[in-house]
Amino acid sequence: MKILVVGGGGREHAILRALKKSPLQPQLYCAPGNGGIGYDAVCKAIPATDVAAMVAYAKEEGFDYAVVAQDDPLALGMVDELAKAGIPAFGPNAAAARIEASKVFSKDLMKKYGIPTAAYETFDDAAAAMGYIRARGQYPVVIKADGLALGKGVLICQDEAEAEAGVKEIMLDKKFGASGNRVVVEEFLTGPEVSVLSFCDGKTVVPMVSSMDHKRALDGDEGLNTGGMGTVAPNPYYTPDVAAVCMETIFKPTVAAMAAEGCPFKGCLYFGLMLTPNGPKVIEYNCRFGDPEAQVVLPLLESDLLTVMQATTNGTLDKTEVKFRAGAAACVVLASGGYPVAYEKGKEIAGLTEGQLPDAPDVTVYHAGTACKDGRLVTAGGRVLGVTATGDTLPQALDKAYAAARRIHFEGVHMRSDIGRRALAALSQN
Repeated sequence: MKILVVGGGGREHAILRALKKSPLQPQLYCAPGNGGIGYDAVCKAIPATDVAAMVAYAKEEGFDYAVVAQDDPLALGMVDELAKAGIPAFGPNAAAARIEASKVFSKDLMKKYGIPTAAYETFDDAAAAMGYIRARGQYPVVIKADGLALGKGVLICQDEAEAEAGVKEIMLDKKFGASGNRVVVEEFLTGPEVSVLSFCDGKTVVPMVSSMDHKRALDGDEGLNTGGMGTVAPNPYYTPDVAAVCMETIFKPTVAAMAAEGCPFKGCLYFGLMLTPNGPKVIEYNCRFGDPEAQVVLPLLESDLLTVMQATTNGTLDKTEVKFRAGAAACVVLASGGYPVAYEKGKEIAGLTEGQLPDAPDVTVYHAGTACKDGRLVTAGGRVLGVTATGDTLPQALDKAYAAARRIHFEGVHMRSDIGRRALAALSQN
């Protein structure tokens, strides 16, 4: 089989490394890919958002299957266009991808079908949004751009001045372009956060191992929000009892709601959850694997990823085994100095052989922002590498991940030193 993975970051590398283990021994291609992905797949420099060029390439190469891993091409209807070309794909069509591409759509869906989430209102007028926030007078308040904003379109405002600045930034200054034409104003929820990725085939939902992301740039959850500085799996706050509640009140109702709306969800549905004092609630949905959640969840998958993906496309997930190994995984992100604001690219990366660490059992280096320049591996993004280790316990996985991360060097390298600390504290209390 010839398989195309669309995207070029750490998530796509995690998907490719999992597909590489398949007993079906597929030929792997990636577009656009990156320097490190080039060791595991044939890369083609086509932007992930260029639907026409990607579909033309897929037809020309005669791919048997595609994995559309990134949110933008999913929202743009790449799965729909591949289907028209006779190429089956993993991922939702454009109608189902609205669950992430429009916050207004997803919040209205939850309200209509009684799925627990934060109280909210939606606005297409900045003055009306601000009037509502003032009238409520409850802070912090959450303001979300309606559309896709590279994971950065959510503002938590501590007072009226911050809320005014936030509404202006999104709706008037158009920091996120047309994504900010509408906003969702939401109550602020408290409690541990949990990420749960799940396989869906339009009818059946199979949750994967839970995970915990670390969004802030600096230790102690300080600094600016990033795309994610590290992850651990499983998340100790997500107990079997919590999982059972989520299945009945959130997961199954969401999949049923999407089917009832005429847009059944197929692919990976990401549930971003808050475990509030009033029970689990949905903070957000994503229509694809999380990044860097995929980097800790997929290494624990024992079943063949390709077989499971095809089952989501074919509607046979209820007849397909999805098994995860016991133990834990931890991912430490190595970022460019200055990320997530200004940073330099083109710094040579030392310590790797063909993109991986030699003599590091249970460790995989996932490439997020790397390039090959004159035969050398160099930095090409803010988040450069995700160093993931598996172990029988979380402390084991973390020790291996940090030991491995310290063997990799480039000028200005930055990583958090406290990935997993909250999870370890929760484990000690259980």
